[in-house]
Amino acid sequence: MRGTPDPALLPFLEQINRAIADAKAQGIIPTPALAREKLAALSAFVTNIPQIAHTQDLTLETDEHAIALRLYDPAPDETLPLLIYFHGGGHMCGSVELYDPMCRKMALAARALVLSVEYRLAPEHPYPAGLNDAKQVLKHFASLLPKGRHTGEVIIGGDSAGGALCASLTMARAEDPTLTIHKQILLYPSLDYSLSRASVEENGTGFFLEKARIEWYFEHYFPADADPIAASPLHQPLDAQSPQTLLIIAGCDPLRDEALAYAEKLQLAGVKTQVSMFDDMIHAFMNIEDLVPEACAELYRQIGDFIRR
Repeated sequence: MRGTPDPALLPFLEQINRAIADAKAQGIIPTPALAREKLAALSAFVTNIPQIAHTQDLTLETDEHAIALRLYDPAPDETLPLLIYFHGGGHMCGSVELYDPMCRKMALAARALVLSVEYRLAPEHPYPAGLNDAKQVLKHFASLLPKGRHTGEVIIGGDSAGGALCASLTMARAEDPTLTIHKQILLYPSLDYSLSRASVEENGTGFFLEKARIEWYFEHYFPADADPIAASPLHQPLDAQSPQTLLIIAGCDPLRDEALAYAEKLQLAGVKTQVSMFDDMIHAFMNIEDLVPEACAELYRQIGDFIRR
């Protein structure tokens, strides 16, 4: 069923749809640089940037390269759980800087340390480079944290492509006991690279994230010899030891149905799963907070409650 967006989103969607139509009419060919520029421009819709006690830019040295990260610490005198956060952007766009306001709000809402990851992006670094970075951070994050400040609880979280990385880490955890995950938070995640669910067609035009754009992202993300189905968390087995999960789903999102199917799969496996449906929201609504502040406030409240519980 096609979603019905919040009226507050309609002027934004009209502007986006006009721009998409104009680009098609002019024969403008999308490029990674242009896609990154457009996503970064959404920062204009997130103007509430709260103060936080401490932030620090860090580097994790690996055998392949150095991974940049940013640590958010809302209470330097306390021992806190850790949320490792992977930003969205189709595996091609997004950055720690763009997601700085969101990570501040998650740290404050949850009273948790947040470690935001600058993982490698396609097409310069196709699959599985970004996922390998995520695994390295999950294995070695302890070396980056202030001594004695971490409770030992590890939560992973991400939106869209970042949610795909989180669910992929959950898949990898079954084969790699060095990957410790107590909870995962998936915000309108990409979980099925086959794009075979009904909502891809129902919500795949007119709601900001277009089916054609998703396909373009995946074409740049996967090398020719990759198997997108094998890489899809939705198509892999889950067991009762999978981490407790919070799934935030947008009703006007082409990725809606794959998130619902993943939630059902978790529940059938016996995994404690919380599903929160924002019926009138679009994909990436966290990135346009100024237009839908009440929905975003509820999103951060739910994230905070889930981590503290």
